Amino acid sequence: MGLDKILSISGMPGLFELKTQTRTGILAESLLDGKKVTINARQNVSLLSEIAIYTLHEEMPLHKVFQKIAEKENGGEAISHKVSKDELEAYFFEVLPEYDEDRVYASDIKKVIQWYNLLCQKGMTDFSEEANEASPSE
Repeated sequence: MGLDKILSISGMPGLFELKTQTRTGILAESLLDGKKVTINARQNVSLLSEIAIYTLHEEMPLHKVFQKIAEKENGGEAISHKVSKDELEAYFFEVLPEYDEDRVYASDIKKVIQWYNLLCQKGMTDFSEEANEASPSE
């Protein structure tokens, strides 16, 4: 499954898998505890496939950042997202040396690493281009 079915919901911890759309919003399942939640259309929801990280030259799609972390960690989990700000930034610089330090904050790095580790724990480690292409709109 690609990142086009994985959601981040503002105000809710962890990530969610999109299950279906309803008349009033969407039904999603938490990757943390497996509970199903209904999200109304007014809540701020982001598809991971639509998120990118600022670099000095362009924006890099999140799946490519995840792929770089996976390469560094040989497919295993990254460092904990709970380490110090300096450790997070040093780690992220090793993974993505061209990231824009002025526009990518420690809180962003923390989220990326937390999301990556959660996806690894769930066995969702195929971050290739093919696996993460969003389905064409009709």
